[in-house]
Amino acid sequence: MSQNGVTAPMGYKAAGVHCGVKKQGKKDLALIYSEVEASAAGVFTRNKVKAAPVLLTLKNIAGGRAQAIVANSGNANACTGEVGMRDALRMAEVAAAELKLAPGMVVVASTGVIGVRLPIGEIEAGIRRAVGLLSRDGSRDAAEAILTTDTRTKEVVVDLKLGSSRVRIGGMAKGSGMIHPNMATMLSFLTTDAAIDPGILQEALRASVEKSFNMVTVDGDTSTNDMVVILANGLAGNPRITGPGRDFMEFQEALDEVTVQLARMIAGDGEGATKFVEVRVLGAPTAADARLAARAIASSNLVKTAVFGEDPNWGRIIAAAGYSGAEFDWEKVDIFIGNVKTAEGGAAVPFNEEEARNELRKHDIVLTIDLKSGDQTATAWTCDLTYDYVKINASYRS
Repeated sequence: MSQNGVTAPMGYKAAGVHCGVKKQGKKDLALIYSEVEASAAGVFTRNKVKAAPVLLTLKNIAGGRAQAIVANSGNANACTGEVGMRDALRMAEVAAAELKLAPGMVVVASTGVIGVRLPIGEIEAGIRRAVGLLSRDGSRDAAEAILTTDTRTKEVVVDLKLGSSRVRIGGMAKGSGMIHPNMATMLSFLTTDAAIDPGILQEALRASVEKSFNMVTVDGDTSTNDMVVILANGLAGNPRITGPGRDFMEFQEALDEVTVQLARMIAGDGEGATKFVEVRVLGAPTAADARLAARAIASSNLVKTAVFGEDPNWGRIIAAAGYSGAEFDWEKVDIFIGNVKTAEGGAAVPFNEEEARNELRKHDIVLTIDLKSGDQTATAWTCDLTYDYVKINASYRS
């Protein structure tokens, strides 16, 4: 699998630079550019408080077209009033002027501290420098430039065939804290050289987000800036996807692979995390019930602290499923920690505590709950809740 992220599909370049938002010379401005106009789609935070770049991007991609993405880290440009909107627009205008585009063809994103005005002069200079550095090898720099408390970059590329054409979907994401379902994601930018209409692209993205980024939780907080945006420039030359059919299904499967991999990376890089946790719900009456239960278990601070403490307290798992809103008969439920069955028919069964603790000592942990109430399944991803999470967020602005 290629590792050059958003520049793996044909016709994309990227760059990442330090412009002065962050300290210690860390990269803090990313630029992604398609050589031709592209279909565009996005899914955005459901927080009522939306940052200026989110509001601007919602407007800019309403017509389903875009050609560039500019994003800064270290400052969210959220709750900054009219000046914040002007600064977001200025980011689009400068990128557009340098790339010879209309400002409405630029997606704008920000992430970082809320309530502080952007150093717009430094950002403008950074955009101009990034345009000069755009290259097919720039994906890793761009992926680094959108990070905040993340400990590593997150990039994925997936290949597929549509007709006789080779198509690629590339993606990057940032996310470590303020991560919770029912929004979009932290920040994720996806590119593809597939030829696909904007409307059906939006449908594919929304469905993919529901299976991936909306099944990740780190701390129960939904950010003001979350967005996932995809550009599709058509340079692969495949028969254009205009609606449902075989090609659309194959594109959807590949897109899901990209977003699920990125979602898993986000969960594994949760702030202060020492363990990656996959929650599997089986036997739900509906897909919605399965997702409700999986999200509740993955979101439970009591479950997450039990994982950190390597305590096989399965009661916290069934309790979270019980308050999730999912329909099921709790007296049928089986629960597994790794391969160790800890409950059957909603009640305790004898199990070896040390074997269960050994499962929780692993870095990758699977918690399974079989509701025995249907045939629908769902998977959610999270991490443990540690002392370091508190330390990181107690000094986030310093």
